[in-house]
Amino acid sequence: MDLTGKKVLIIGAGISGFAAAKITRRLGAQVTLSDAKNEADLDDDFEELRDMGVSCVFGPQAEELLDGVSLVIVSPAVPARIPLIQEAYKRKIRVASEVELAYRLKKAPICAVTGTNGKTTTVTLLGLLFESHYDKVGVGGNIGVPLSEVALEIPADGYIAAEISSYQMEVTEEFHPHVATVLNVTPDHIVRHGSIEEYQRMKERMFAQQKGKDFLVLNYDDERVKDMANRASAHVVFFSRQVHLHEGAYLEGDMLTIAWNGEDYPLCTISELGIKGAHNVENALAAVMTAFLAGCTADEMVPVLKSFRGVEHRIEYVRTLDGVEYYNDSKATNTDSAIKALETFDNGIVLLAGGDDKMTDLTDFLSRVKERVTDMVLIGAAADRFEQEALKNGYPAEHIHRAGFSMEEAVKIAHSLAKAPQVVLLSPACASFDMYNGMAERGRNFKDLVNKL
Repeated sequence: MDLTGKKVLIIGAGISGFAAAKITRRLGAQVTLSDAKNEADLDDDFEELRDMGVSCVFGPQAEELLDGVSLVIVSPAVPARIPLIQEAYKRKIRVASEVELAYRLKKAPICAVTGTNGKTTTVTLLGLLFESHYDKVGVGGNIGVPLSEVALEIPADGYIAAEISSYQMEVTEEFHPHVATVLNVTPDHIVRHGSIEEYQRMKERMFAQQKGKDFLVLNYDDERVKDMANRASAHVVFFSRQVHLHEGAYLEGDMLTIAWNGEDYPLCTISELGIKGAHNVENALAAVMTAFLAGCTADEMVPVLKSFRGVEHRIEYVRTLDGVEYYNDSKATNTDSAIKALETFDNGIVLLAGGDDKMTDLTDFLSRVKERVTDMVLIGAAADRFEQEALKNGYPAEHIHRAGFSMEEAVKIAHSLAKAPQVVLLSPACASFDMYNGMAERGRNFKDLVNKL
């Protein structure tokens, strides 16, 4: 990829934008980084970029930023509909994502995972499975490590596991993983994409450039995902928690099993699997099928499956106090993910929910709340709507508690309500941006407060 002397504009100063600016500058480009926010409102220190010769422009984004530019790289948080990107298209300037940049730079094959829920757990497990077979392994993308940085680090004889979001696919055209895996599709990010159909279309762009020698791993139990096989050019392989498959990853009784070329490869039982819950059985099936297609053997994968305990902020055990277990599920930023957390526990839940409201339908979520939640503590901007919908769906008013915009107050209320063997669960079913810079900050705040009880 020759960028020597070419003008490159990076739009969006997040983690991906920062990485793209550094990498394109090292490749010899004349780089400008632009963000619509004022520099004082951003957390990053941009002196490192300026020292490298990157021009940093903040505030209103004039069309003149595009003058002489041959490549525009867009951060995932920036929607393609903004005027500056639309003007770039009008001028016939190449527009790409940081993920596309990574694809152009990579030497090692990429296995990419997308889906509404379970991406981070699956990709983290996939990276560990790769490490059982390959000396050099990289994990990046939406998981918090820029994929372009990983692409530069991993040699051709290694392997890369990538978490891919719908945002990252919005301006991507050439991205081409050797193995693409789709976990599930449920309503999410509708405000950004406009409809679930458009959201799904963004997901499908991840495998749109695959060829016959590539693999597409799909969830047989999710009708939207199963139907993607009809639009695939790659070799489609399914995984299923509910159906016996003659090719793919499935449950033989309670044994996670891979079927391939007429052979069955038993791995471990559900009880031996280190991560718990039906949704994590699906994540594990997806991960092992993907890793198997990437060259990992069944024997190599078994110890990893038994030892892996999950990722931070996803049904993460925090502590036990007076017989009550506390769990951090801050990564549950939508109702479907929160439902999966609620279905994990059987002895009664004191639930902390609410935050930056995505305005998705709450009917199924509140159905599970009525079944499993003894008390609900609501926080953040979504609290009013959540309370109103809970009452409409028959949840008792006396079991709804309000904590305003204070996680500390929410934890105190939950602590006063929970009695053994109940659990206290932070599973917000909302984004975090009304109170925090991201779900990780929210989860760590919750854990700090719980550990101080």
